[in-house]
Amino acid sequence: MDILHIFTSLDTQLGSMIATHGKLIYIILFAIVLSEIGLLPLFFLPGDPLIFITGSFCKLGALALPTMMATLIMAAFFGNLLSYRIGMAVGENIDAHQYRWINQKALERSRVFYRKHGRAALFLSPFIAVVRTFAPFLAGVSRMPFGQYMIAANIGTGFWIASLMLAGYFFGEIAFVRQHMASIVLSGLGIGLLCIIAGTALSGRKQKP
Repeated sequence: MDILHIFTSLDTQLGSMIATHGKLIYIILFAIVLSEIGLLPLFFLPGDPLIFITGSFCKLGALALPTMMATLIMAAFFGNLLSYRIGMAVGENIDAHQYRWINQKALERSRVFYRKHGRAALFLSPFIAVVRTFAPFLAGVSRMPFGQYMIAANIGTGFWIASLMLAGYFFGEIAFVRQHMASIVLSGLGIGLLCIIAGTALSGRKQKP
């Protein structure tokens, strides 16, 4: 609950961080966005509301919009690269050892999916919490061509960051938005988890004769 409180009161939390750390906040936010995209265990980090609130602080003059946007886009770039490389290493290890507990048919379906629809999936995935963390990793596991992956993934995260920051810049001071920040956070996480559950259920149905 303490973590949820931090996530749902980012407007006050980020304000105090800016006051305490000054210019170091750029590095801190860089690390948060990179970690959410690049490291699976940190999928719960509050990317959407954090970027939105960051845009509102740019409107207030506490942060520089062009610098902050470039910083976060660069963080997403390295997060995409890190997650893909980890996924690629995991995929190579799976292929080398042929683990019995790995469903090879499901793995092959994943690879076929990324060959056919990988670019569209990676463009859309940043807008769905949780999914944006797993999609780059699975692209690596599925051996999606690196060039195609980096173009699609970075266009997607670039649009994601730019749209959320500009939304925060222009609409972040609206009282209704600030009052419902908790609902925004929970809705994003809920949609992401539902997408994963739905995908797992559909995969299980396809495996049945």
